[in-house]
Order: sequence, then C-alpha cells, then structure tokens
Amino acid sequence: MLFISTSGVLGRYIELDPKIIIALRGVFAALFLGIFILWKKTSWHIARKDWKAITIGAIFLGLHWVLYFYALQLSNVAIGMLSIFTYPVITSLLEPFVLKTKFQPIHIVLAVLVLFGLYVLAPELDFESDYTLAIILGVLSAFCYSIRNLIMKSKVSKYPGTTLMWYQIAIISLCLTPVFFMDTSWPAIESQLPWLALLGLLTTTIGHTLFLMSFKNFSITTASLMSSAQPIYGILLGIIFLSEIPSVNTLIGGALILVSVVVESKRALK
Repeated sequence: MLFISTSGVLGRYIELDPKIIIALRGVFAALFLGIFILWKKTSWHIARKDWKAITIGAIFLGLHWVLYFYALQLSNVAIGMLSIFTYPVITSLLEPFVLKTKFQPIHIVLAVLVLFGLYVLAPELDFESDYTLAIILGVLSAFCYSIRNLIMKSKVSKYPGTTLMWYQIAIISLCLTPVFFMDTSWPAIESQLPWLALLGLLTTTIGHTLFLMSFKNFSITTASLMSSAQPIYGILLGIIFLSEIPSVNTLIGGALILVSVVVESKRALK
C-alpha cells in the first residue's frame, strides 16, 4: 500500500495527458517486471482458456488507471485517492454476484456511509466543478478496479503474480499505443521520463505486484479492506512533496469512507 500510494503524488506532479502517462508507465513497468521475472526464472506460461479473463482484467485495470489520473489532475491527491478508495465497498457489493459468495446486508449500510462521505468530500455538488467531476471519475475508476480484481481472483492461485501483472501491463501499453501517434509534445515527455520510470517501478512493478500476490491468502474483499492505509499514506506524501493541505470537508468525508473500511475489516477478521 505504501508503494501504490506514490501514484497520487506522481500523478499530480507529472504534467502529461493521463493516457500518455499510463502508456509509458506500462512500458517502464513491463521492462522492470520483465527483468525481475527473468532473474527469478519465473514461468511465462498462461493456458489458452485463461487469456480472455486476463485480457478483460487488463482493460479494466487500464481504465482504472486512466480515470484515476484524470481525477488527480482535476483535483488533488486527497480527493483523487479518497474517491477511488470507494473500491473496497464496491468490491464487497459486487463479490456475491461475480464470485457467488454469501451476501452480507451490512455492506448496504457501509455503502450508504461511503456515499455520504463522498457527498461531504465534494466542496459543492456542481457538475461543472472540476472537483465534482474528479470524484465521479474516481468512483468510476474504483468500479473498474473492483471488476478487475474480481476477475483476477480465480487466476492468482494458478499463476505467479508477477507473470499475471506483466501480461496485463503489456496489454494496457499495447492498447494505448495509438496515443503516441496523436499530437504529442515529445520534449515534454522527455523531461518527465525520470518520474514516469519511478511510477513504473515503485507504484506498478513493486506495489501492484505485491497486492496481486496477496490475493492468494485473502478474499478480494479482505485484501481490499486491508489496504485502508493507502489514502493516508497518499495524503501524507501529498503534504510533504506537494504542500497540498486537505480541507476540513475532505478530512471529514475521507474519515467517513475510511470508517466503513475499518468496520468491515474488523467484521471480516472476526
């Protein structure tokens, strides 16, 4: 979670179109992760019947990243990260339908708490406001992330997490290749390469691979809920590196969202 939370600061700092950021993030991450797989001599094999799920999961992961970075650019680290952190509750609501697990009525209560937290989080309920749009994009990003995690749950027990992550990153980069043939400022990209490499290494290669590997030991819902430290780390990094001090509304709304995570986490552990 500490490594993944660096996405907030780097997403705000890198001044490029989010589609280009994610495409290059994928290139760097594929390079770093590929070297690691070769070094560890991990198997690259994926059965033909699993390619469809892995590809669909990769598309949802790519959508999650792009929408999240648009949310960051429209607001700040705190609002961007807290809005996507609705994904644990979204996951808990979707898991019974996707994985046929038992539905828990308390998840409805927690979902209402999260919605109230989002309402407080928004400085004003104005669809022309960048902050409101950022929250909407953040929640859509969270939905895509939840779908991707649920799709991948059945695959992490069959294949190494690093291999699954590499193929998904490669698919994302391939899908975003056309952005490089659009009106792109290459000097601007060149100046941001060190930060893009850092994003590919810390956030993607290390953070997301470790998170994906954790699915072997936890349910998707539990793994999501245990990641409650992520927005806290992200906000602290935003304060330190970008001097972004969260507003009172942001802290209250974020606290309501995190309370739902803590309540469900304790219930799940019990």
